[in-house]
Amino acid sequence: MAELREVVYIDGVRTAFGRATPDGYFAKTRADDMAVKAVREVLRRNPQLPPEKIDDVVFAATAQVGDQGLTLGRDVALLAGLPKSVPGFAVDRMCAGALTATTAGAGEIAMGAADFVLVGGVEHMGHHPMGEDVDFNPRFIAEQIVDESAAVMGQTAENLHDAFPYLTKKDADAYAVESQRKAGAAWDEGIMDEIVVPMSVFTDDGWTVAARDEFLRPETTMEALAGLRTPFRAGGRVTAGNSAGLTDGATAALIASADAADEIGLAPKMRLVGFAYAGVEPELMGLGPVPATHKVLERAELTMADIGLFEVNEPFAVQVLSWCEGVGIGPDDPRLNAYGGAIACGHPLAATGVRLMAQLARGFRDNQEARYGLTALCIGLGMGAAILWENLQNDA
Repeated sequence: MAELREVVYIDGVRTAFGRATPDGYFAKTRADDMAVKAVREVLRRNPQLPPEKIDDVVFAATAQVGDQGLTLGRDVALLAGLPKSVPGFAVDRMCAGALTATTAGAGEIAMGAADFVLVGGVEHMGHHPMGEDVDFNPRFIAEQIVDESAAVMGQTAENLHDAFPYLTKKDADAYAVESQRKAGAAWDEGIMDEIVVPMSVFTDDGWTVAARDEFLRPETTMEALAGLRTPFRAGGRVTAGNSAGLTDGATAALIASADAADEIGLAPKMRLVGFAYAGVEPELMGLGPVPATHKVLERAELTMADIGLFEVNEPFAVQVLSWCEGVGIGPDDPRLNAYGGAIACGHPLAATGVRLMAQLARGFRDNQEARYGLTALCIGLGMGAAILWENLQNDA
């Protein structure tokens, strides 16, 4: 059997993330066109890569219908102007869509079936609201396969508060305020300008440029969050302020074999060390990243102390707090989400994984002493994903 090849991350970008409302940035923009914009930016930033050398395009969407259906990877490849010889396909693992696109593409590269793969995800939640056109099998509830609350993500977050009663609404609000503050600082310092590609969009007021996340509120205070309603439960703890907003957005990244990248002069930013997926009780889906994190670290023979940076998705503040509990770090650990997270920028489901990767790559550049980093997130119906990366931008 041939030896597996090293897989490296070259570059990744995203659109700004817009509110999934009739007046949001992307209300009149197609989902696949958002994905095309991200792909074209990756190619523009890496001119050493001849488009005909791309071996596959793997794109994720949770709602694989309408303007984000049609075997999305192939759809996006053609619309982006790649040669018709470049194939593509679509994947769905809900919130882990882009991470799954990455690990699927990495498998092709590791096995020698591909040298260069474009990966990414898109979710237009304004065009395709979460759960729309989904026909849940009645046996899920009738046969008690899953708790009824598993179908509503906000209710699963309330369930986490029940499971960890010492993780209070005040704790969640404090985490959300800090996420907004860190994200605002990252924008002010120009960090996000390196990751976010502006996109011209048509709105009711004419043409404009979507260049900054619409949910960004760096001025958020504890006092403002304290009075927000709890839509998932009377007297609950989950609010719009300590959750990620419903969002439209797209991401794209280039991964490659280390040797192929070197041959054409591409400088990789990270090496893929390992990855893991795990399942948990569906009604406690936010716990999914905990076993996934432990699994990937165990396989790599590393511990949490070895990890210099963490990029963990923030669908709900309590979800990150419960991950911190499960892996033994504090929510104020400076290694965690240094540039803020989804509470500040939004969470367009299948697109988010590459956002985490792009922020980790930038974090490695800012923290060259960090050798390893982790991207992780929870997944609907009770799953978690974690990818372990090695910093290739350090001086070692």
